[in-house]
Amino acid sequence: MTNYDTASDGSEPRVLIFDIECTPFTAYSWGPKFNVNLIEYIEPWHLLCFAYKWYGEDEVKVISQRQFSRDYKRNRRDDRRVAQELWALFDEADIVIGHNGDQFDIKKANARFSIHGLGRPSPSHTVDTKKVAQRSFSFGSNSLKDLGAFLSLGTKLPHTGFDLWTGCMAGDEDSWDLMEAYNIQDVVLLEQVYEKFLLEGWILNHPNIASIKGMHDGCPNCGSSERVRRGTRTTKTGAYRYPRYKCKNCNSWYRGSASIPGSRNQSRAI
Repeated sequence: MTNYDTASDGSEPRVLIFDIECTPFTAYSWGPKFNVNLIEYIEPWHLLCFAYKWYGEDEVKVISQRQFSRDYKRNRRDDRRVAQELWALFDEADIVIGHNGDQFDIKKANARFSIHGLGRPSPSHTVDTKKVAQRSFSFGSNSLKDLGAFLSLGTKLPHTGFDLWTGCMAGDEDSWDLMEAYNIQDVVLLEQVYEKFLLEGWILNHPNIASIKGMHDGCPNCGSSERVRRGTRTTKTGAYRYPRYKCKNCNSWYRGSASIPGSRNQSRAI
């Protein structure tokens, strides 16, 4: 596991790794399964549970509807407490890691925050490992399950298919046990995929850890000051050159913040 070095002021970025599970919409339709034209919604979707861990810590936790037994027994569609717990984590995080998180998990979470009147949590940066895979590779599939197999990192937990979701919606305890375990394993696998991409330098737009920690000139990926100088980088216009570094901690490449003295090309065309 890469080390997010502690800054001189003692600050440490909070990096949240999470995954949600939610119910499907229930609706009427005249159309076939493959081309649905819905007539009317019977019941909207809601959160069942989410699993999470803080990067650099060992424990993976899960928060589910059934853990709030009084609310759950009264109304199995009431996910307010689950949404509140997730909101608090988002509000604390500097960086949020998800697989397809930007398009699915985070937007789904925001929808429930708004429905329950929680407002927007404090702004944070995001890393979507599906987008990293799409941008840098051609694996043939960018699902978390397949990335785990392609990269020999592990697999998702087998389950009973859609019956698992309907079982949880019906209050079946065995289904809930499996759902929570499945959710936890997704976060374990997600962290492994994220860390492999991070340590090999594939996350090209990773939030700047050094900046978050208030460091003047450290590795953007991990905040380490341990680096080796490897050539220079020139701006697209050719006007400036910067020292180029490779981080010894996470193997990513980055340029220094200050240009090389005398590098400006005064004779360039205007």
